[in-house]
This record gives sequence, C-alpha cells and structure tokens, in this order.
Amino acid sequence: MGLKEFEEHAKKVMTLPEDTSNENKLILYGLYKQATVGNVNTSRPGMFNMRDRAKWDAWKAVEGKSQEEAMSDYVTKVKQLLEEAAATATAAAC
Repeated sequence: MGLKEFEEHAKKVMTLPEDTSNENKLILYGLYKQATVGNVNTSRPGMFNMRDRAKWDAWKAVEGKSQEEAMSDYVTKVKQLLEEAAATATAAAC
C-alpha cells in the first residue's frame, strides 16, 4: 500500500453518499490526520466546540499508529464504505 493508493482513496471519499454516518466520517478523519500529520499535536478543543472536539477525539483514538498503518486502515475503510454504498444502491434499484 503506497502513498498513491492512499491519495486516490482520499479523493474517492468525496464520492461517498451524503448519508454516511458521522461515526464513519470521524473514523476516516482520524485515520487521515494520523496518516498525514502523525500523532495529535494540538490541545483538545473546549466543550462548547463539539464538532472540532469530536474530530480531535477521533484523531486521538488512533494515536500511536504508524503513518503507514493509518494509510492502510484508511484505504481499507474507504473501500468498505464504497462497497456498502454500492450494495445499498443495487438493493434499492431492485
């Protein structure tokens, strides 16, 4: 799994359905940040900034993963979500 495949899947994320769960979006966010930046390097946002706090928590949850492992997990998750979306679209068409 290389950087090129990671970048391709980072673009494919934009094709995920709008109804992709926030939980899955946060998982992808955390893995993307870990893959591109590394471990969390900012302080946790305050409790009134719930959106940024959730994103920070998702990133913190994967702290310690190598950037390569985070890239691989990210690609795997994107593939899984795209397959689920395709299966749902096929089932809806029937």
